[in-house]
Amino acid sequence: MSDWERSSTALVVPPARPRKLAKVPFVELADGRLQGVVSSGSDIERVYVSSVGAGTFAYACSTNNNRPCGGARGGYCNHIRTLINEAVLQYGAERVARYLRVETEGEPSAQTLTASMTGARPSRGDTAAAAPVFSRFLRHLAYLELAPTTGPLPEMQWFPPTRAVA
Repeated sequence: MSDWERSSTALVVPPARPRKLAKVPFVELADGRLQGVVSSGSDIERVYVSSVGAGTFAYACSTNNNRPCGGARGGYCNHIRTLINEAVLQYGAERVARYLRVETEGEPSAQTLTASMTGARPSRGDTAAAAPVFSRFLRHLAYLELAPTTGPLPEMQWFPPTRAVA
């Protein structure tokens, strides 16, 4: 394999530990936030888009229809706590702590990260990021529905070919 072929693929970091996708089907460390989609505990058709800002720990939680979460009044709701737990499973506690700039005493875990962030008395954040996060989640689901193939995907062809393939 040539250097060009090796460098043209994205390196995928395997999860720190396997996790079930039913409760938190989408979690990411992006845009200066821990953000993701969390399933509702009471309604199977409702999901919440939750996020925690890096450094400030400002939180936001709303439904996919932009309705505010009833549990996020003055602190982290269960959706945000679940998101933090799943992020630790997906990325590892050290990586999540480093990304969110959380300082903990001893070995970081989901519980110590949550305790440190809530101890800083975070403010309620802006829910404007909910729409792009939910859109990325839907795009993620669309890729899961595609049949497995080794050929190129037309929508992933951002740049025209620079040479002919024989």
